[in-house]
Amino acid sequence: MEARFIADSTLGRLAKWLRVMGYDTIYQSFYKTDDITEFVREGRILLSRQQAAITHYPSSLMIRSDHLEAQLHEMKHMGAITPDKSRWFSRCLICNMPLEVADTTVVLQNVPEHVIYQSPPVIQFCPSCNRHFWPGSHRERMKKQLEEWGF
Repeated sequence: MEARFIADSTLGRLAKWLRVMGYDTIYQSFYKTDDITEFVREGRILLSRQQAAITHYPSSLMIRSDHLEAQLHEMKHMGAITPDKSRWFSRCLICNMPLEVADTTVVLQNVPEHVIYQSPPVIQFCPSCNRHFWPGSHRERMKKQLEEWGF
């Protein structure tokens, strides 16, 4: 079974990049005390920089660095993630849902025309928040960054 994570409020950037890499990662800027307990009970691994949280939740990982690249490498060295390029850009960066291939008729109404002609088969959408995603310069920069970091 693939690891699923919940990142505490100190690890928003890490959560975003884990989603970029295809990992199911819940993140909120604020949690009620019971929320984290429930997510851990569901089998998620808590990611935190706070020793008290790590002590309280046995299914957790202490992230020591405050730099994103080092945080990802920490997780890799702990065996928490195994980078797989085939999974990159498969989750919504906003709400964490798995992306689906976009319906052509819906794409015509929600995506800039030049994008449709450049890359119609790779336009994806999030069934939860209805955002559309396609390969563009932003995605290429993120891909390049991951490769520079050694992922």
